[in-house]
Amino acid sequence: MNNLTTLGEFIVDKQKDFPGSSGEFSSLLSGIRLASKIVSQQVNKAGLLSHIVGGAGSENIQGEQQQKLDVIANDQFIKALTARNVVCGIASEENDDFIKINETGRYIVAMDPLDGSSNIDVNVSIGTIFSIYKRKTPVGTPVENEDFLQPGTEQLAAGYIIYGSSTMLVYTTGFGVNGFTFDPGIGVFVLSHPNMKFPDSGKIYSMNEGNFLRSSKGVQDYINYAKTIDEETNRPYTARYIGSLVADFHRNLIKGGIYIYPSTTNAPLGKLRLLYECNPLAFIAEQAGGAASDGKKRIMEVTPTGLHQRVPYFTGNSAMVEKAEAFIAAE
Repeated sequence: MNNLTTLGEFIVDKQKDFPGSSGEFSSLLSGIRLASKIVSQQVNKAGLLSHIVGGAGSENIQGEQQQKLDVIANDQFIKALTARNVVCGIASEENDDFIKINETGRYIVAMDPLDGSSNIDVNVSIGTIFSIYKRKTPVGTPVENEDFLQPGTEQLAAGYIIYGSSTMLVYTTGFGVNGFTFDPGIGVFVLSHPNMKFPDSGKIYSMNEGNFLRSSKGVQDYINYAKTIDEETNRPYTARYIGSLVADFHRNLIKGGIYIYPSTTNAPLGKLRLLYECNPLAFIAEQAGGAASDGKKRIMEVTPTGLHQRVPYFTGNSAMVEKAEAFIAAE
């Protein structure tokens, strides 16, 4: 145990990367760590306790049916972040508008508190996604919409927690990607995946092929390319789609692959949210040697126009993303 590095120790050691924060940034990340432990415990009880399983009987701003654990996770992260007194505002996929907190705080957080929640009842991996920015408005004033509508290039940190066979927290502050596995025996996250990188080449594509005929010709051509036998390029690729963005992304980060959720005829703007899902995972992807695109341009250079803006999304190994972009450009 003496050779293990805990998440708390790692955060403190890396505090020098944010010399002006006076420990505030470390406190913020510690709040996320605490909330993730609580949510992990609730997820692990989902098959035993009826009050945390099933629908909550309400819809979020996107018109999606909320699960009871959606509400629980949202409340836990908001509570933990509010208690730290360093966050001035929170935007959550589960809330209609952003939440104003401490006017003296210097950071804002955008989050999807429980990604893939439709998989809760069938015991499939789900996750949390978060993104951290520095506010644009003056400290000491209420947070405004402009504080949240920043391009992904302005992110200070981003990460995700995956609740699966083990609970892992993966994050970046722009100095590489590191993964920490929760050890329930001692109650701490331990560094288990230092300096995470996409493999040099990928062999997995992750897309809901039920949307194939609703997708553009370029996307269809890429999927057909992925299925074509060609030993020189190690094709056909393997199709793997879980339906939880965090789980699909995490697998592809470790094993090599591309995740695709394109625009479709019934969702012309795409389905995934730019602020809560696409930008955070794009930051991680790029720091791990990968790429993230809307099919035509870099996701992190898209300037948001609304809190719940949706975009098409392609992320994973750089070469695979570039190949998909080439098919789209040629359509």
